[in-house]
Amino acid sequence: MSMDSSVIRLSSPFRITQSSLRAANRTTRRNPLSLSFSSPPSTTSAAAAARSHSDKKPPRPEVGAGARRGAAFDEAAYEAERLRLDAEARESMAEASEREGSEDPKAWKWAIRKRVWDFMEARDVAQNPRPVHHRIPNFVGASAAAGKLSELEIFQVAECVKVNPDSPQKQVRFLTLSDGKKLLTPQPRLRTGFFSVLQSSMLAPHTINEACTSAGAAKYGRPIRLDEKIKVDLIVIGSVAVDPKTGARLGKGEGFAELEYGMLRYMGAIDDSTPVVTSVHDCQLVDDIPVEKLLIHDVPVDVICTPTQVIFTNTSIPKPQGIYWDKLSPEKLGQIRILRELKRRIEQETGQQLPCGPSEKLPPTAQQGRSNSQVK
Repeated sequence: MSMDSSVIRLSSPFRITQSSLRAANRTTRRNPLSLSFSSPPSTTSAAAAARSHSDKKPPRPEVGAGARRGAAFDEAAYEAERLRLDAEARESMAEASEREGSEDPKAWKWAIRKRVWDFMEARDVAQNPRPVHHRIPNFVGASAAAGKLSELEIFQVAECVKVNPDSPQKQVRFLTLSDGKKLLTPQPRLRTGFFSVLQSSMLAPHTINEACTSAGAAKYGRPIRLDEKIKVDLIVIGSVAVDPKTGARLGKGEGFAELEYGMLRYMGAIDDSTPVVTSVHDCQLVDDIPVEKLLIHDVPVDVICTPTQVIFTNTSIPKPQGIYWDKLSPEKLGQIRILRELKRRIEQETGQQLPCGPSEKLPPTAQQGRSNSQVK
């Protein structure tokens, strides 16, 4: 599909039942013991921001401190650290995309991402933070797409909704809390924690909007651990590009959505029947994601909400069954404490050592973080 054709319309009612989604995606994948990631990703324009924030690193704030009585939460330090890590990640993503030539098996993903990012900037359908390159892009009409998502029966009956922390899904987080539902949202890149749980009953009315931001979720949310008994009824995921006919989806290239999905599978919080929804601009709908080239951990979507339409993909792409450890590099593992904790726990439970993926060269910014958190 040419990016000039801005809308693909697949007429469907605005409601979908749990049973109709459960009928799909029953295929079980073999050997759910690995999860591969692109090298932590980035852009030249982000390089200056990364350096300006990293020259003098703020103290790392205590995540979820607002959930404990009397604990102070340093919002300024948290936000400065988040912006620094975001700039570093986007810089390394840009470097990774430039390194990956036509022979690289992931080069086709970067080509589609770049086309979508370029189009959104050129047609001015992008919203701050800009540029949208190397991000889950914020877009004009994100609130309208969130409104259509909130009309879905699967949203209305859900008691707990997991929503990604990106800007275009802020209104989804707001509607989740405003409707009295439990909101599960990950800490950015899982570097400062795991998931935070929020409910309107935990918040004063004037703080709900703030709680929908990254810093607000850390400030007011209750942090959970891997042994939390929680059932997630709906997953809302951000996308760079998505195919409305197959449900194939591309994120920004870091792999954290897949990682979060895999850990929720391990916790028993979700299964194949848990619907996955994405909200995007109509111009992010594409028809050239080759399903046969998707990796085993790539998460497909069941429903797409745009500012103008709701699309039910009836995807037949199998959903990941867990974390695929034999694709996960020791360097990536070294970045994420909660992932190392999960690995140790599984090895203790099974009495067997999990496989490890091939080593990868991480950018200097990522290596700095690893020096204080060696793989155990």
